[in-house]
Amino acid sequence: MRLACVQTDISIAHLDENLERVISRVSEAAASSADLVVFPECMLCGYAYESRDEALANATEISGPVFAQLTDLAANHGLHFTLGFLEKTGDQLFNAAAMIGPAGVCGHYRKIHLPHLGVDRFVDRGDLPYRTGAAGGVNVGLAICYDSSFPEPMRVLALEGADVIALGTNWPTPAERTAEIVPPARSMENHLYFVAANRVGSERGFTFFGRSSICGPDGIVYAQAEGDDEIILYADVDPQLARNKRIERTAGKHVIDRFKDRQPDRYGRIVEP
Repeated sequence: MRLACVQTDISIAHLDENLERVISRVSEAAASSADLVVFPECMLCGYAYESRDEALANATEISGPVFAQLTDLAANHGLHFTLGFLEKTGDQLFNAAAMIGPAGVCGHYRKIHLPHLGVDRFVDRGDLPYRTGAAGGVNVGLAICYDSSFPEPMRVLALEGADVIALGTNWPTPAERTAEIVPPARSMENHLYFVAANRVGSERGFTFFGRSSICGPDGIVYAQAEGDDEIILYADVDPQLARNKRIERTAGKHVIDRFKDRQPDRYGRIVEP
């Protein structure tokens, strides 16, 4: 399959402008034969809100007309894509991500790890478990920004069968080290594909530096943006490679298995409060 990672600017509180960006980038990726397109965190709405009320005014219901339009977009191009948005449901507000395909929403996640930053100061903590969704024959796990700084949820997605982890993020300066270290580390330790789509541009005092990437099993960097230009990265990948956790580096002498070599009965301290 072909992965596409979209590095783009976002306009805060301008849904129509951001939708036009999504439509344009999906069309461009489709013309390059992409099967799965990954967009940044809060793609539909922007991130640097100053109050819960302001954020709620720019939030979207996942069952509403915006997602019907996005489903039509996926169906017209015969592909899947993931993007971030602010989700409202009743009186709750979440920093959320969804995967949309020709048949509608096929993946849904609400951010669990919340830094004291931007809109995450005002949203409710996510209440959905880490799960995978199917994009054709590929299993995709969704995560958002700060989630990736914790190895535990990424391992949960791997154990749930993820071939690809799609991370939408809004990494601002000075988080460059995160962009450099985390994607190859998470792809290596879980032996899967890791797509980190960071945004660019400035928003209410924040500058977003890009450096989006697509990494593969063993932490190999398939594609990486050099800076903060708007760009789409592409990589042709083999999901079967991610599913084989047994790595034989020297025949009969250096063999490891990322899953079978685990000793979960020794890890209880990790989940203690």
